[in-house]
Amino acid sequence: MLVSLALMILDHRFKHMESLRSVLSVVVYPLQLAADLPRSAGDWLSETFATRTRLQEENSELRRINLILQARQQKVAAVEAENQRLRYLLDSAFQLGERVLIAELIAADFDPYRQQVTINKGRRSGVYAGQPLLDAKGVMGQVTHVNPTSSTVLLITDPSHATPVQVNRNGLRGIAIGTAGSGGGLELPHLPNNADIRVGDELVTSGFGGRFPSGYPVAEVTAVERVPGQPFARVTARPHAHLDRIREALLVWKLELPPLPSQGEAGAQPAERENP
Repeated sequence: MLVSLALMILDHRFKHMESLRSVLSVVVYPLQLAADLPRSAGDWLSETFATRTRLQEENSELRRINLILQARQQKVAAVEAENQRLRYLLDSAFQLGERVLIAELIAADFDPYRQQVTINKGRRSGVYAGQPLLDAKGVMGQVTHVNPTSSTVLLITDPSHATPVQVNRNGLRGIAIGTAGSGGGLELPHLPNNADIRVGDELVTSGFGGRFPSGYPVAEVTAVERVPGQPFARVTARPHAHLDRIREALLVWKLELPPLPSQGEAGAQPAERENP
Protein backbone atom coordinates (compact mmCIF):
# COMPACT_ATOMS: atom_id res chain seq x y z
CA MET A 1 0.00 0.00 0.00
CA LEU A 2 2.79 2.39 0.96
CA VAL A 3 4.76 1.39 -2.14
CA SER A 4 1.83 2.17 -4.41
CA LEU A 5 1.34 5.50 -2.70
CA ALA A 6 5.03 6.33 -3.07
CA LEU A 7 5.01 5.43 -6.77
CA MET A 8 1.98 7.63 -7.39
CA ILE A 9 3.64 10.58 -5.66
CA LEU A 10 6.87 10.12 -7.60
CA ASP A 11 4.99 9.82 -10.90
CA HIS A 12 2.95 12.91 -10.16
CA ARG A 13 5.95 14.94 -9.04
CA PHE A 14 8.77 13.78 -11.29
CA LYS A 15 7.03 11.87 -14.20
CA HIS A 16 9.24 8.83 -13.71
CA MET A 17 6.53 6.35 -14.70
CA GLU A 18 5.67 8.01 -18.09
CA SER A 19 7.89 5.73 -20.15
CA LEU A 20 6.65 2.64 -18.31
CA ARG A 21 3.03 3.68 -18.89
CA SER A 22 3.71 4.15 -22.61
CA VAL A 23 5.18 0.66 -22.88
CA LEU A 24 2.28 -0.83 -20.96
CA SER A 25 -0.28 0.97 -23.20
CA VAL A 26 1.36 -0.52 -26.30
CA VAL A 27 1.25 -3.97 -24.76
CA VAL A 28 -2.36 -3.61 -23.60
CA TYR A 29 -3.68 -2.09 -26.89
CA PRO A 30 -4.15 -5.45 -28.71
CA LEU A 31 -6.02 -6.74 -25.71
CA GLN A 32 -8.31 -3.69 -25.85
CA LEU A 33 -8.94 -4.31 -29.55
CA ALA A 34 -9.70 -7.95 -28.89
CA ALA A 35 -12.09 -7.02 -26.13
CA ASP A 36 -13.84 -4.45 -28.32
CA LEU A 37 -13.93 -6.68 -31.41
CA PRO A 38 -17.40 -8.23 -30.85
CA ARG A 39 -19.03 -4.83 -30.44
CA SER A 40 -17.23 -3.35 -33.48
CA ALA A 41 -18.04 -6.36 -35.62
CA GLY A 42 -21.69 -6.16 -34.60
CA ASP A 43 -21.85 -2.47 -35.48
CA TRP A 44 -20.17 -3.09 -38.86
CA LEU A 45 -22.46 -5.96 -39.76
CA SER A 46 -25.53 -3.98 -38.72
CA GLU A 47 -24.45 -0.98 -40.81
CA THR A 48 -23.61 -3.21 -43.77
CA PHE A 49 -26.96 -5.02 -43.78
CA ALA A 50 -28.84 -1.77 -43.19
CA THR A 51 -27.02 -0.13 -46.12
CA ARG A 52 -27.69 -3.14 -48.37
CA THR A 53 -31.38 -3.16 -47.44
CA ARG A 54 -31.64 0.59 -48.02
CA LEU A 55 -29.93 0.27 -51.39
CA GLN A 56 -32.29 -2.53 -52.39
CA GLU A 57 -35.28 -0.44 -51.38
CA GLU A 58 -33.95 2.59 -53.24
CA ASN A 59 -33.24 0.43 -56.28
CA SER A 60 -36.76 -0.97 -56.25
CA GLU A 61 -38.23 2.52 -55.89
CA LEU A 62 -36.13 3.83 -58.77
CA ARG A 63 -37.22 0.93 -60.97
CA ARG A 64 -40.84 1.65 -60.14
CA ILE A 65 -40.43 5.37 -60.91
CA ASN A 66 -38.62 4.54 -64.14
CA LEU A 67 -41.44 2.23 -65.22
CA ILE A 68 -44.03 4.91 -64.47
CA LEU A 69 -42.04 7.51 -66.41
CA GLN A 70 -41.67 5.16 -69.37
CA ALA A 71 -45.42 4.54 -69.37
CA ARG A 72 -46.08 8.28 -69.22
CA GLN A 73 -43.60 8.85 -72.03
CA GLN A 74 -45.45 6.33 -74.17
CA LYS A 75 -48.71 8.13 -73.38
CA VAL A 76 -47.16 11.46 -74.30
CA ALA A 77 -45.99 10.01 -77.61
CA ALA A 78 -49.50 8.67 -78.28
CA VAL A 79 -51.06 12.03 -77.40
CA GLU A 80 -48.61 13.83 -79.67
CA ALA A 81 -49.47 11.48 -82.54
CA GLU A 82 -53.18 11.96 -81.89
CA ASN A 83 -52.75 15.74 -81.86
CA GLN A 84 -50.88 15.52 -85.14
CA ARG A 85 -53.71 13.48 -86.69
CA LEU A 86 -56.28 15.96 -85.40
CA ARG A 87 -54.31 18.84 -86.88
CA TYR A 88 -54.31 17.06 -90.24
CA LEU A 89 -58.06 16.55 -89.95
CA LEU A 90 -58.68 20.17 -89.03
CA ASP A 91 -56.52 21.33 -91.94
CA SER A 92 -58.45 19.12 -94.33
CA ALA A 93 -61.74 20.34 -92.85
CA PHE A 94 -60.68 23.91 -93.50
CA GLN A 95 -59.91 23.01 -97.12
CA LEU A 96 -63.27 21.31 -97.54
CA GLY A 97 -65.16 24.45 -96.61
CA GLU A 98 -68.15 22.44 -95.42
CA ARG A 99 -69.63 21.53 -92.06
CA VAL A 100 -67.70 18.68 -90.52
CA LEU A 101 -67.57 16.76 -87.23
CA ILE A 102 -64.63 14.73 -85.93
CA ALA A 103 -65.58 11.17 -85.00
CA GLU A 104 -63.48 8.43 -83.41
CA LEU A 105 -63.46 4.82 -84.56
CA ILE A 106 -64.44 2.50 -81.72
CA ALA A 107 -64.68 -0.84 -83.59
CA ALA A 108 -63.62 -2.31 -86.91
CA ASP A 109 -64.63 -5.34 -88.95
CA PHE A 110 -62.08 -6.27 -91.62
CA ASP A 111 -62.94 -9.79 -92.70
CA PRO A 112 -62.30 -10.72 -96.36
CA TYR A 113 -65.87 -10.02 -97.46
CA ARG A 114 -67.03 -7.29 -95.11
CA GLN A 115 -65.25 -4.06 -94.29
CA GLN A 116 -66.99 -1.66 -91.96
CA VAL A 117 -66.22 0.38 -88.85
CA THR A 118 -68.19 1.81 -85.94
CA ILE A 119 -67.80 5.45 -84.92
CA ASN A 120 -68.73 7.20 -81.68
CA LYS A 121 -71.18 9.66 -83.23
CA GLY A 122 -74.83 8.97 -83.87
CA ARG A 123 -78.28 10.43 -84.18
CA ARG A 124 -77.74 12.77 -81.24
CA SER A 125 -74.90 14.41 -83.19
CA GLY A 126 -77.01 14.79 -86.32
CA VAL A 127 -75.50 11.84 -88.18
CA TYR A 128 -77.70 10.41 -90.94
CA ALA A 129 -77.65 7.32 -93.15
CA GLY A 130 -75.66 7.86 -96.33
CA GLN A 131 -73.45 10.54 -94.77
CA PRO A 132 -69.87 10.61 -96.13
CA LEU A 133 -66.92 9.80 -93.88
CA LEU A 134 -63.42 11.04 -94.73
CA ASP A 135 -59.98 11.12 -93.21
CA ALA A 136 -57.26 13.69 -93.89
CA LYS A 137 -56.33 11.96 -97.16
CA GLY A 138 -59.58 10.96 -98.82
CA VAL A 139 -62.97 9.26 -98.76
CA MET A 140 -63.37 6.39 -96.29
CA GLY A 141 -66.98 5.36 -96.82
CA GLN A 142 -70.53 6.23 -95.89
CA VAL A 143 -72.81 5.74 -92.90
CA THR A 144 -75.20 2.81 -93.32
CA HIS A 145 -76.80 2.51 -89.88
CA VAL A 146 -77.34 5.17 -87.21
CA ASN A 147 -77.86 4.61 -83.48
CA PRO A 148 -78.40 7.32 -80.88
CA THR A 149 -74.72 7.45 -79.87
CA SER A 150 -72.88 5.47 -82.57
CA SER A 151 -73.02 4.68 -86.27
CA THR A 152 -71.88 1.97 -88.66
CA VAL A 153 -69.84 3.02 -91.68
CA LEU A 154 -69.39 0.88 -94.80
CA LEU A 155 -65.90 1.42 -96.21
CA ILE A 156 -65.26 2.05 -99.90
CA THR A 157 -63.22 -1.19 -100.07
CA ASP A 158 -66.24 -3.30 -99.13
CA PRO A 159 -67.36 -5.43 -102.13
CA SER A 160 -70.92 -4.12 -101.79
CA HIS A 161 -69.87 -0.47 -101.90
CA ALA A 162 -69.81 1.53 -105.14
CA THR A 163 -68.39 5.05 -105.35
CA PRO A 164 -69.13 7.26 -108.39
CA VAL A 165 -65.76 8.70 -109.42
CA GLN A 166 -64.14 10.57 -112.23
CA VAL A 167 -60.57 10.94 -113.44
CA ASN A 168 -59.34 14.28 -112.22
CA ARG A 169 -57.18 14.74 -115.32
CA ASN A 170 -59.89 14.53 -117.96
CA GLY A 171 -63.25 14.06 -116.22
CA LEU A 172 -63.73 10.45 -117.35
CA ARG A 173 -66.45 8.96 -115.14
CA GLY A 174 -66.76 5.48 -113.69
CA ILE A 175 -67.77 3.43 -110.66
CA ALA A 176 -65.19 2.33 -108.10
CA ILE A 177 -66.11 -1.05 -106.55
CA GLY A 178 -64.50 -2.40 -103.39
CA THR A 179 -62.35 -5.52 -103.58
CA ALA A 180 -61.85 -6.39 -99.93
CA GLY A 181 -61.28 -10.07 -100.71
CA SER A 182 -58.37 -9.38 -103.05
CA GLY A 183 -56.12 -6.87 -101.33
CA GLY A 184 -58.48 -4.17 -100.07
CA GLY A 185 -58.34 -1.96 -103.15
CA LEU A 186 -60.79 -0.69 -105.75
CA GLU A 187 -61.74 -1.74 -109.26
CA LEU A 188 -63.31 0.30 -112.06
CA PRO A 189 -65.31 -2.17 -114.16
CA HIS A 190 -66.92 -1.53 -117.53
CA LEU A 191 -64.35 0.96 -118.78
CA PRO A 192 -63.71 0.43 -122.52
CA ASN A 193 -60.28 -0.69 -123.63
CA ASN A 194 -59.75 2.61 -125.38
CA ALA A 195 -60.70 4.71 -122.33
CA ASP A 196 -58.27 7.52 -121.56
CA ILE A 197 -57.06 6.33 -118.16
CA ARG A 198 -53.54 5.57 -117.05
CA VAL A 199 -51.51 4.56 -114.02
CA GLY A 200 -51.13 7.46 -111.57
CA ASP A 201 -54.43 9.14 -112.45
CA GLU A 202 -56.23 10.64 -109.47
CA LEU A 203 -59.82 9.55 -108.89
CA VAL A 204 -62.19 11.98 -107.17
CA THR A 205 -65.88 11.80 -106.37
CA SER A 206 -68.02 12.82 -109.31
CA GLY A 207 -71.04 13.92 -107.26
CA PHE A 208 -73.33 11.49 -109.11
CA GLY A 209 -75.65 9.44 -106.94
CA GLY A 210 -76.21 12.20 -104.38
CA ARG A 211 -74.12 10.60 -101.62
CA PHE A 212 -70.67 12.15 -101.95
CA PRO A 213 -70.17 15.79 -102.94
CA SER A 214 -67.98 16.15 -106.00
CA GLY A 215 -64.26 16.70 -105.84
CA TYR A 216 -63.28 14.57 -102.82
CA PRO A 217 -60.10 12.49 -103.42
CA VAL A 218 -60.81 8.77 -103.52
CA ALA A 219 -57.91 6.77 -104.96
CA GLU A 220 -54.96 6.58 -107.32
CA VAL A 221 -54.94 4.27 -110.33
CA THR A 222 -52.32 1.58 -109.82
CA ALA A 223 -52.81 -0.70 -112.83
CA VAL A 224 -54.51 -0.59 -116.23
CA GLU A 225 -54.67 -3.92 -118.05
CA ARG A 226 -55.98 -3.93 -121.61
CA VAL A 227 -56.53 -7.43 -123.00
CA PRO A 228 -56.85 -7.59 -126.80
CA GLY A 229 -60.21 -8.92 -127.85
CA GLN A 230 -61.89 -7.99 -124.56
CA PRO A 231 -64.38 -5.10 -124.51
CA PHE A 232 -63.36 -3.69 -121.13
CA ALA A 233 -60.05 -2.86 -119.49
CA ARG A 234 -59.18 -4.05 -116.01
CA VAL A 235 -58.43 -0.99 -113.87
CA THR A 236 -57.42 -1.15 -110.20
CA ALA A 237 -56.80 1.69 -107.75
CA ARG A 238 -55.44 2.23 -104.24
CA PRO A 239 -57.54 4.32 -101.80
CA HIS A 240 -56.00 7.49 -100.45
CA ALA A 241 -57.64 7.07 -97.03
CA HIS A 242 -55.69 5.12 -94.40
CA LEU A 243 -58.48 2.65 -93.82
CA ASP A 244 -56.43 0.13 -91.85
CA ARG A 245 -54.86 2.43 -89.23
CA ILE A 246 -56.84 5.64 -88.89
CA ARG A 247 -58.40 6.46 -85.51
CA GLU A 248 -60.19 9.74 -86.21
CA ALA A 249 -62.31 10.70 -89.20
CA LEU A 250 -64.54 13.49 -90.48
CA LEU A 251 -68.28 13.34 -90.92
CA VAL A 252 -69.29 15.77 -93.66
CA TRP A 253 -72.55 17.63 -94.16
CA LYS A 254 -73.26 18.98 -97.61
CA LEU A 255 -73.81 22.74 -97.60
CA GLU A 256 -77.17 23.82 -98.94
CA LEU A 257 -76.61 26.63 -101.41
CA PRO A 258 -79.29 29.35 -101.56
CA PRO A 259 -81.52 29.09 -104.65
CA LEU A 260 -80.67 31.34 -107.56
CA PRO A 261 -83.10 34.23 -108.05
CA SER A 262 -85.47 33.99 -111.00
CA GLN A 263 -85.17 36.35 -113.94
CA GLY A 264 -88.11 38.42 -112.67
CA GLU A 265 -86.55 38.77 -109.24
CA ALA A 266 -83.17 39.57 -110.75
CA GLY A 267 -84.72 42.25 -112.91
CA ALA A 268 -86.70 43.76 -110.04
CA GLN A 269 -83.67 44.29 -107.85
CA PRO A 270 -82.14 47.15 -109.88
CA ALA A 271 -85.54 48.88 -110.01
CA GLU A 272 -85.80 48.69 -106.25
CA ARG A 273 -82.32 50.18 -105.90
CA GLU A 274 -83.25 52.99 -108.24
CA ASN A 275 -86.40 53.75 -106.21
CA PRO A 276 -85.48 53.25 -102.56
